Amino acid sequence: MDRAGKAEILGEIKESFANVASVVIADYTGITVPVVTAMRDDFRKNGCHYRVLKNSLVKIAVKGSSMEPMSALMTGPTCVIWSNESPQAPAKIALKWAKDQPKFTIKGGFFDGQLLDAKGVDSLSKMPGKDEIRASLLMTFLAGPQDFVRTLIAGPQNFMYVLDARKRELEKSA
Repeated sequence: MDRAGKAEILGEIKESFANVASVVIADYTGITVPVVTAMRDDFRKNGCHYRVLKNSLVKIAVKGSSMEPMSALMTGPTCVIWSNESPQAPAKIALKWAKDQPKFTIKGGFFDGQLLDAKGVDSLSKMPGKDEIRASLLMTFLAGPQDFVRTLIAGPQNFMYVLDARKRELEKSA
C-alpha cells in the first residue's frame, strides 16, 4: 500500500472513530470467507461497522486521543467492530458470533473512555439499550399518576362495595 492509500485509510479511521459509541476488537484467525461475509452482513443490519484494519494505522489514528489505550489490543490478526449509535450492539453481536465460531475470539474493546477486556465486553453487551431505558423511564413517569388515580377512586369504590353488600344482605332477609 502506498503512502497516499495509507493516508486515506488513516483519515477514514479518524473520521469513523470521531463519534464512536463503542469498539470491540477481535481475532478472526481461522474463520472462513463465507462466515466472515455473514458476520459483516449481521453487523451492518444492526448498525455496526466491521473492518479488518492494519494495526499500525489504528494505533496512529487513535494516538493522542481518548482512545489511545486501545492500542494495546492491536496485536496480531485483528478486526475492529464499532457503532456510532448503540454501544451495546457491537458487543452483543460479537459475543453471539464468538459462541457460534470458536475461532472468533474477542480481545477486548473500548467504551466511554475505558479499555475493556473480554469480560468487560460481555458486561457491555448485557447493558440495557436505548429503547429499554426509554421504556423503563416511561413506566417510572406513569407509575405516579396511576397510583394517584387508584388512590382517588379507592374511597368511592370501597363505599360502593359496602352499599352492594348491604343490598345483598337486605335481599336475603326479605
